[in-house]
Amino acid sequence: MFGIFKRKTEKEKLLVRYKKIKDEAYRLSKIDRRKSDEKEKEANDILDAIDKIESTKK
Repeated sequence: MFGIFKRKTEKEKLLVRYKKIKDEAYRLSKIDRRKSDEKEKEANDILDAIDKIESTKK
């Protein structure tokens, strides 16, 4: 109930963006392989940013 007022952390925002880009890359893999590869690269960059955030918290 009180979760609606909670702000998303940077990690949560990146995870949502990562999932959206991975879904788009999968959809593009059936149509245009080059664009799909570009989206995969973008998703991997986001995953690296998430790992960087996790490593600074430890």
